[in-house]
Amino acid sequence: MKKTVVYKRDERFEIKADFYGLNHDNAPVAVYIHGGGLVWGTRKEISEEMIELYTEQGIALFSIDYRLAPATKLPDILEDIQDALHWLETEGPKHSIDPRRIAVVGSSAGGFLALSTGTFTSKPRAIVSFYGYGDINGKWATTPSSFYCKKDIVPKDVAKTLVSDQIITDASIEQRFLLYVYARQHGEWIEQITGVNPESNKVALTKYCPIHNITKDYPPTLLLHGTKDTDVPYEQSVFMRAAILKESVEAKLITIPNGEHVFDKDFHNPVVQNALKQVIDFLHTHLAE
Repeated sequence: MKKTVVYKRDERFEIKADFYGLNHDNAPVAVYIHGGGLVWGTRKEISEEMIELYTEQGIALFSIDYRLAPATKLPDILEDIQDALHWLETEGPKHSIDPRRIAVVGSSAGGFLALSTGTFTSKPRAIVSFYGYGDINGKWATTPSSFYCKKDIVPKDVAKTLVSDQIITDASIEQRFLLYVYARQHGEWIEQITGVNPESNKVALTKYCPIHNITKDYPPTLLLHGTKDTDVPYEQSVFMRAAILKESVEAKLITIPNGEHVFDKDFHNPVVQNALKQVIDFLHTHLAE
């Protein structure tokens, strides 16, 4: 049963989440964070198959929006994710949620935000990152992308028309994808989402890189990544797993051979189904009472 709530608001905006609850009290919950390069995306992107995957296995879902770049920069986006977790901790019991059993699941940029929750003061019980990334200081992110440079070059004036001063909390891929392509083609993506020039201020970006901020109380983490991902390099999950293990924290990487970005859209592929079963098993283990 879906219920839409506003988890954060002020005079300039309100941010919504869709609650997919269960029929019993004290249910564990997975916060789902959509992808979109932090410049597009919506809580509504999660597929019906994915909703059923979690809820039929006894895990409620909380699919959230958050403010989008470039009008909103990364520190405020991270604050939205913190506020979503805080809302669940305080309001969750009113919706039959056990606030002690929260996991965070994210895809791509949402995977990056999910990995970032492991550095928060109030952490989730577990993290699942689908083709996310832990290092926004790396060359893969801060220099022109060879993959996107093979596409038609997006003119700067076209990209400019897609930028708004207004706070945006959800946007379709059709509305904003060319802005992302432009930013990746010109090596401007990280500056657009953070307001920090990575060439002149790498140190300022380090605090936003989960891979450089892992401690021994980082949550158990499951990473999933395809070896043929042309958007986020597979190595991002390899390196993230190694950094977590270095702190003696549980971390597992599920490799999807020849898997591309958003491999999970091929939901009924046996390899994907096996990976998703491992996701559910991981969540059951770490969200147990």
